[in-house]
Amino acid sequence: MKDFRTDLASRQGSVGIQGAPSLDADGKKEATVGVEDFYVRFWGVRGSIAVGSPEVMRYGGNTSAIEVRCGSHLLIFDTGTGVRALGVALADQQQPVDADVFFTHTHYDHVCGLPHFCPAFDPRNTFRIHAGHVTDNGGIKGVLKQMMCSPLFPVPLEIFQANLSFHDFDQGAVLEPHPGIEVHTGPLSHPDLATGYRVEFQGKSICYLTDTEHPAEGHDENILKLIKGADIVIYDSMYTDEEYACRKGWGHSTWQAGAKLCDAAGVKTFVVFHHDPEHDDAFMDKVAADVEKARPGSVVAREGLVLRP
Repeated sequence: MKDFRTDLASRQGSVGIQGAPSLDADGKKEATVGVEDFYVRFWGVRGSIAVGSPEVMRYGGNTSAIEVRCGSHLLIFDTGTGVRALGVALADQQQPVDADVFFTHTHYDHVCGLPHFCPAFDPRNTFRIHAGHVTDNGGIKGVLKQMMCSPLFPVPLEIFQANLSFHDFDQGAVLEPHPGIEVHTGPLSHPDLATGYRVEFQGKSICYLTDTEHPAEGHDENILKLIKGADIVIYDSMYTDEEYACRKGWGHSTWQAGAKLCDAAGVKTFVVFHHDPEHDDAFMDKVAADVEKARPGSVVAREGLVLRP
């Protein structure tokens, strides 16, 4: 069978990798003695709704889903449509999967891929599902059960055969999903609440902050605290400043606000994420050029991209 990740790269162009040795054809890092690998891979980078026209193929049209590898342990953040492809890649390895899944929030574009995540149907696999934004509706399990029920979906959550457990936490909690891994959490500014994450492993950090809206003046102090000195910050950059003027209160931010936030927090690498479905590849190329001028070394997320702190 053709390796899924090699096929993805061949369909979408070369995969950019920052700050570390490249991956081989099997997605494995060249050996680094005494150091376990730590990286983020993007499986879905689009906001609000998936898009599939030829004009968006280089950056990708799937909604939010990222993989963070901490040595041998797998963390998954959000299960938008991009998580289906991650599921295929995991299934192709033909090995049991033990992973932690974290939701920023449960708006549909961040959860709709879960029923199509094939490892959830394999009884050999184990998934611990975490959320910090659900204050009622039976917690994260209750919300997912509501999504997977008639007439919205033909089969219930109970159809999954993997070993699933559900864990609700208070925003601000520090979680330890696996020995040596810390996941710091904090509130984001978004309708129906959302949670931001900072993963710390072997002295490095990757932050994931979507969906959130910047304040009219200054910076969100909760986010500043969460991302201070981080190596990589993935930030909701759905709009430009010009577009944002007529979208205030929608719960999303701009790449310009993200760049300034990362400057204020002393972040190494700023990653533009959660692209507007109306922004085609040509538009995103312009964003990439503009953000590079504003904050050199910044990155625009695309499907298949791998970054290391």
